[in-house]
Amino acid sequence: MNKILTSPTNVIFCIGDGMGFEKVKAAGMYAHGEVGTLSFEAFPYQGEVMTHSADAPMTDSAAAATAMATGFKVNNGVISTALPGDGRELYTLLEHFKDQGKSTGLVSTTFITHATPAAFGAHEPKRGNLAEIAEDYLNQTRPNVLLGGGGNGMAEAAAEAAGYTVVTDRDGLLSLDTENVPRVSGQFGDTNLPYEFDGLGDLPHLSEMTATALKVLAENPAGFFLMVEGGRIDHAGHSNDIERNVCETIEFSKTIQVAIDWAKGQADTLIIVTADHETGGLKVLENNGKGNFPTVSWSTGGHTTTNIPVYGWGPNAARISGVMDNTDLFGVVACDQSGEK
Repeated sequence: MNKILTSPTNVIFCIGDGMGFEKVKAAGMYAHGEVGTLSFEAFPYQGEVMTHSADAPMTDSAAAATAMATGFKVNNGVISTALPGDGRELYTLLEHFKDQGKSTGLVSTTFITHATPAAFGAHEPKRGNLAEIAEDYLNQTRPNVLLGGGGNGMAEAAAEAAGYTVVTDRDGLLSLDTENVPRVSGQFGDTNLPYEFDGLGDLPHLSEMTATALKVLAENPAGFFLMVEGGRIDHAGHSNDIERNVCETIEFSKTIQVAIDWAKGQADTLIIVTADHETGGLKVLENNGKGNFPTVSWSTGGHTTTNIPVYGWGPNAARISGVMDNTDLFGVVACDQSGEK
């Protein structure tokens, strides 16, 4: 007998941009001296995901995130818009849960109008339409929480005019009255957040942004949808920089632990951890022990077509198994078929 699926009350959808299987392995070696040791690797349901876009075997973040957010394949560079097709706006998971009366949020270590968060909260034919993506956030989809790097189309004045409380540093974030802030825009610096390896100065860690987002969103008794992106894993992959790649992945794992700790004892929260694609063609050659970066090789400075991991915990996570397509994740989360406006 097939189990009847019900939509989870809360969803925490975590994306390590560029995080392939070998990145997870390398971070586990450095953090704990052995593989299989990151927080999300203990999840009961695991699989792997194919990532091709509508127009290429090798996806970019816009097409991959759109596939997960909407259940539809689109061309590279497209943000939740039916291209190829008639250009209509594709219904996203964020909108799906907002229409159920739930709160919604987007958190990233990239600037907040970057492709991955944009695919969940905006609709644009080109990922480079940053001002338009910000406009979509503030005046169309209106997520309750927008936390990430600043600039790039997002302005403090525009967010304030749209009814958002704006914070610009770690102290401002951590001092928020999370019980009484209906909408918050964290605009940290004027581009992507710094790498963990280099230190963040007065800006917040991904784990801190996520902890604050959960406090704000949990005020809604109807539940919430939160997308969290470890976006700079990808950037370190493009640079073939194992030190920064490992440190970003470890912080991403710490962030998932924050989500796990929040969700413990709650049977109505689904946590999904995955990537959008693999970057750099990383291969781990030797484990050099805890606290030492592993010996690795890289095959490219770009993306690859390699399948990426997916991990699930909570209601409907049992639908995660074997080899899946990235469009399948919409149905795992929304418990129905992909739709359109």
